[in-house]
Amino acid sequence: MSLPKVVAFGGGHGLAATLMALKRLTDQVTAVVTVADDGGSSGRLRDEFDCLPPGDLRMALAALTGDSSEGRLWADVLQSRFGGDGPLAGHAMGNLLIVSLWQRYSDPVVGLDHVAQMLDAQGRVLPMSSVPLVIQADIVGIDPSAPDEVSTLTGQARIATTEADVLQVRLVPHDPPACPEAVQAIMEADYLIFGPGSWFTSVVPHLLVPELVSAILTSKAKRICLMNLRPAAETNGYSPSRHIEILAEHCPQLTLDTVIADPRFAAGDRHLEQMVTAMRARLMLADVGQRDGSPRHDPFLLAATLAIVMEL
Repeated sequence: MSLPKVVAFGGGHGLAATLMALKRLTDQVTAVVTVADDGGSSGRLRDEFDCLPPGDLRMALAALTGDSSEGRLWADVLQSRFGGDGPLAGHAMGNLLIVSLWQRYSDPVVGLDHVAQMLDAQGRVLPMSSVPLVIQADIVGIDPSAPDEVSTLTGQARIATTEADVLQVRLVPHDPPACPEAVQAIMEADYLIFGPGSWFTSVVPHLLVPELVSAILTSKAKRICLMNLRPAAETNGYSPSRHIEILAEHCPQLTLDTVIADPRFAAGDRHLEQMVTAMRARLMLADVGQRDGSPRHDPFLLAATLAIVMEL
């Protein structure tokens, strides 16, 4: 039996959790990664070299490395950061490696493929767009003296940590070019996976790139949504059903096949099953969290759950 082709959308730790689970099920994995990060090492490199922010791409590559001792070593090297207070302080080793390859090759995908080959990654990592993006958000509650006033917040780093209520997000430019290889992977996929992760800055942006949306809606792949174990800062206080509603608001044509939620997050949300049904999906409650109670997915439990959904 051939292994399924899976495309996972996202960025940061959420996407990494999905990839660490998927590599245990198939070697036909493609990560389509957001490219709007403007903070930390990625932001500095983006500003200095006018390049895609490498950080989320690096984390995805590290997640797909093999589980051998050599694979874990390379993943650690990729994720390690320079200390001190000099010009390199805070930069991740993997970010510098990726950007150096981008300077050598004119195509960012070629550079990423070279890193993946070097790491013997169990899949492929692609940017969702071929140009760096900016996220803007409409928010309320940023000014205590005017709690109902809607204002605009710009930048992934600011939006991801805001204490205001985020109403919606958009991309600048609003019609960015999709990575052609990402579009092709979506069209050839058996499964498309959204989440977990920071909802407005890691998950939703993929639904704002017209060519990606067209491919997602046209693809015959089944669509799976992995819910967070608890809301991220930008969705603090939002229920699981509100998370699903946010997807529908940003892409009204989107339907899902399966929504996977941990019972600890879903407990008490009376509207979750109704919202999932409105998306034409089935709700699957499964224990996928780390045993220590931290809000992190256990890759083995998540892999077992995905294996059931994919009938492996």
